[in-house]
Amino acid sequence: MNKLLIRKSTGELVPFSIEKLERSLFRSGASPELIAAITEEIATIHPEKLTTKYVYKRAFQLLRHASYQLAARYKLKKAILELGPTGYPFEEYIGHLFSFQGFDTHIGTVLPGKRVSHEVDVWAKNHEVQYLVECKHHRTPGYKSDIKVVLYVHSRFNDIVSQLRKKQPGPMQYKCWIVTNTRFTTDAIDYASGEGIKLMAWDFPGKGSLRERIDISGLYPVTCLCSLTKAEKKTLLDKRVVLCKELLQTPEHLAFLNRRKQERVLAECGELVVS
Repeated sequence: MNKLLIRKSTGELVPFSIEKLERSLFRSGASPELIAAITEEIATIHPEKLTTKYVYKRAFQLLRHASYQLAARYKLKKAILELGPTGYPFEEYIGHLFSFQGFDTHIGTVLPGKRVSHEVDVWAKNHEVQYLVECKHHRTPGYKSDIKVVLYVHSRFNDIVSQLRKKQPGPMQYKCWIVTNTRFTTDAIDYASGEGIKLMAWDFPGKGSLRERIDISGLYPVTCLCSLTKAEKKTLLDKRVVLCKELLQTPEHLAFLNRRKQERVLAECGELVVS
């Protein structure tokens, strides 16, 4: 099995790792028995059909048949990709992650620079530090934010902070953050590291990645729900509802669905949020 090649979304052929599939299934909460059953099924796929997209789709189908809860967790990365096509739902979602850490957060705030104003995606504050967060959402999983993005964001950050320090004198700290749902290039990471810029990507850094923060917070996006169609998810995102938790707290957001569908959605949300 390890000698098989699998085609990635970029078209590149790489060795197929059954262990990687097992790890992703384990993270979803699947039992050892279910993991074994799914990997056994995947092993029967004809080599010509062995693509990352096809393997993901088949594993997701098998998980969904066993449990909507497990399937929702398994598709988390894809669910974050679906926080679009505009970047606003992703900004809203990242704001919730910082709020979970106890920060007072504001989305889409316009702050003055020395000569021009800048819109800050997420402004997260407490009495000691202020985070100016730039969110870069991409719908293509292989996309990488490069050094040009980091240089641009850093320049805007410095311009904003030069004015904030005049209005807020004292020991307040200001930190520049860039968050993406995909990845950063190596030179972007190197520059950010040397300049004290905080980066967060799907699997970066090793501790504190986007994936890890979601697992710890339990803040699952509505786009991971298996009981909703794409159109229904879009309706919620248009209402600026991005969290399953929000549906439990305010089920009136689901008033556009029939009663039976509402109950299914809330039941799935309950399993995700409390687990």
